[in-house]
This record gives sequence, structure tokens and C-alpha cells, in this order.
Amino acid sequence: METQQQTWQNMTGKIFQHSITQLVEEAIIREQANGHRLKVCVGSDSHVYGDAINYATAVVFIREGKGAFTFIRKEREIQSISIKERMLNEVNKSVEIAYAICSILETYDVEMEVHADINTDPDFKSNVALKDAMGYILGMGYVFKAKPYAFASSNCADMMV
Repeated sequence: METQQQTWQNMTGKIFQHSITQLVEEAIIREQANGHRLKVCVGSDSHVYGDAINYATAVVFIREGKGAFTFIRKEREIQSISIKERMLNEVNKSVEIAYAICSILETYDVEMEVHADINTDPDFKSNVALKDAMGYILGMGYVFKAKPYAFASSNCADMMV
């Protein structure tokens, strides 16, 4: 699976040589051994720079009452697309990762949310993709969060894109 070959890093820029599935499983084992209850949130964001779109996907581990840590994947694509298509590309990148890690999370009884960097207010341009994104994420069986509750995409991924 292509997802396994991507380069992942943390928020400080440290590069990991393992697949996201291995990183997730190792993190869960380590954190649960330290007594932490976990939840994972997956989200993506993008910024347009001329004819290029930079994407970042974040896998955020929340330690209940004890902070959080994140794995980030960055990508760059040369293309010109509509805001709706770009928002749905973000959602697709998040769902791709959620799908890759969901069986591991189920094995270790860790909850997951998929966050979309889409505004629920119709006055914002990203709102054009809200119904499609919500249908896709919920249709895959995942918990859906949009702005202002979608911090994995609108904060974590946004900082790294």
C-alpha cells in the first residue's frame, strides 16, 4: 500500500523511517504501558502556492489529561483545482490514513476521529465541501469533526503545511 512508503515526522521535524502503521502500533504499546488512555485524531490541511498545493496530514495522539503528540506527512502536488476538490483531497488523505491504522486502533481499543478542515458556516468558501466530506467520513464508519472542533486538521496539520 502506498501509505506505508510515506515519510513521517513529528512536530519538531524529526524524521521516522517506519511506516505509519508501525509508528502507530509502537506508540500505542508504549503509551498504554505507561498507563495512558488514548484517542487518535486524523486530519489534513492544504495551502496553495501558485500552481502548487502543499498538503499535510496529521495523526494526533491525545493522552487523556496528559498532553498529545503528532506524526505528520507532507506532500506537494502541482495542479490547479477548485476549493471543493482541494477540500475533498484533504479528506481523502485523512481517510486513507484512518483506513490504514483503524485495525491497529481496534486491536488496542483506541478511539479515532477524522477531522475535516471545513467550516460549518456557509459564509466560508470551504463549506461547499461539507456535505460530501461528512458523507464520505461517516460512510466509512468514522467519527466526523469539522471546524471549530477539527483541531487535527485546522491546527496540527495547518502548522506543518
